[in-house]
Amino acid sequence: MSDTESAAAWDVYARAEKPRRQANKWGERTWFNWTQYADHGPGAEVLALGPGDSVLDLGCGAGGNAAHLAALGMKAVGVDLSQEQLRKARERWADVPGAEWHRADALAYLAETPAVFDAVYSVFGAAWFCAPASLLPAVHARIRPGGVLAMSQRPPREGCYGRQAAYIPRGADEDPAIVTRWDHEPEAWCSLLRDHGFREATATVLDAPRGGKRTVGTLLIRAIRGGSPR
Repeated sequence: MSDTESAAAWDVYARAEKPRRQANKWGERTWFNWTQYADHGPGAEVLALGPGDSVLDLGCGAGGNAAHLAALGMKAVGVDLSQEQLRKARERWADVPGAEWHRADALAYLAETPAVFDAVYSVFGAAWFCAPASLLPAVHARIRPGGVLAMSQRPPREGCYGRQAAYIPRGADEDPAIVTRWDHEPEAWCSLLRDHGFREATATVLDAPRGGKRTVGTLLIRAIRGGSPR
């Protein structure tokens, strides 16, 4: 599937996606969420950032996580292939300084930008749909030594590892678009990260909230770029 076809499919997905709530259960207007469940799991502390740091969101969607980091005083860059997602991000977070949005393929952006970031992350985003053999060296080149790479996605189904097909609905009159994602067991992710110059790699499945009908957890992957920190 071409980038144009993928972008069109993700635009359809964006139009069907429910908007982020105006506030979370604590009354906060911006917040960070790694999982597919509301008010669940860790927050921005996973990235170990402070005011003035720069951070890149690969597959930022409508920009809620990046906007939260910008509201905390960081320079947050969101990249997404969907123009519809970026339209929503620019409209919703127009009054949040420090956030910027770019329409691009994640790997192309990593290859072309001269910026070096203090952290790179992806929440059920573009990193899930990039081959690790291409993604990890590209991120390594754009993150400072000692900086954090973190990604979240659904855990793999038992026996379904490596390259997998994922389906994006395109409407009642069209077949779904087929895109590729990469699923690995936690131990495999840690090995891949170490092989590509990252250290302190962890990959943990966060359980779904208790008491709900949905039971699928979230795989949270985190590592630190090797080399001497600044």
